[in-house]
Amino acid sequence: MNTIENAKEIISSYKREDGKKLRIMEVCGTHTHEIFRLGIRKLLPESVELISGPGCPVCVTPIGFIDEACMLALEKGAEICTFGDLIRVPGTEMSLAGARSKGAVIKTVYSPLDAVSYAESHRDEQVVFLAVGFETTTPSACLAVEKAKKLGLENFSILGANKTMPNAYKALEGSADAFLYPGHVNAITGTAVCEELVKKGVSGVVTGFTAAELLTALAVTIELSQRGEPFFRNCYPRVVKPEGNPAAIKLMEKVMTPCDSEWRGLGIIPMSGMILRDEYADFDARKKFALPKITGKPNPACRCGDVLQGKCKPSDCKVFGKVCTPLHPIGACMVSNEGACSAYYQYGNL
Repeated sequence: MNTIENAKEIISSYKREDGKKLRIMEVCGTHTHEIFRLGIRKLLPESVELISGPGCPVCVTPIGFIDEACMLALEKGAEICTFGDLIRVPGTEMSLAGARSKGAVIKTVYSPLDAVSYAESHRDEQVVFLAVGFETTTPSACLAVEKAKKLGLENFSILGANKTMPNAYKALEGSADAFLYPGHVNAITGTAVCEELVKKGVSGVVTGFTAAELLTALAVTIELSQRGEPFFRNCYPRVVKPEGNPAAIKLMEKVMTPCDSEWRGLGIIPMSGMILRDEYADFDARKKFALPKITGKPNPACRCGDVLQGKCKPSDCKVFGKVCTPLHPIGACMVSNEGACSAYYQYGNL
């Protein structure tokens, strides 16, 4: 029997005598979409429930961040460079697409270094890159700041919303029986954090993104959960090493330092964000443009925050698929390609 068939058998035959469900949270938004796309949810028995977590960087970025970006573009005259997903995320009054319709310059880039190149060729304009993401993308933002400093670009800065996962796992403790850890994050951070969480009673398995990897991770989670003890297993060893990526970690530590950070739906999580160190303060857009403290106001009809905490499914939201669609999103979870609402809308409520 091959690996996939063996994993399928373990998953499909799982039963619990106590009638409770084994709740597994796929923290990573890409895992959510791939599990849907590959039809894996259809293989799960009644005794296993998959719930989506806060592993979509666009989704957990607070509304106030969008408001800050719109202020930079409309009131401060900055040209905004950003990844495409952020453009349609609603702010308190408008999205970046709305700001563009009012004359703001909003440019889509594919990497932070693209924004640096744009700033280098447009030295008469103030260019701000919207830096969002977890440990996977934060090193590239740090690299961009390093390059801008080396080039002496006084017209480049970043508006940061970079986040780290370890304290988010702690904030979500009790929301699931086990986590499917995001393989691309662990490729940077290594496995030490996950191993440490086991000592605090938090279980999880790190996995990749293919059908075989996801099925294996689910089968391993099911098998280990039956032992009744906290566990961790690296099911993505071809990419995730215990030490992670030391060069990327060193770069992040050089350019940024931990800080408290607001997560949509989760509130302020202590020491879960990254901000530029004082040596790089000239590249901090908040300081450069003296931005005021902005607290965004979410649409009360949107349950994006509950979805990100695993408290409800997207389909439980009254506006899901009706008022809130990918073409007319009310919340970030419907906008992002990694968002849970987007996955449910595209693949159905399985």
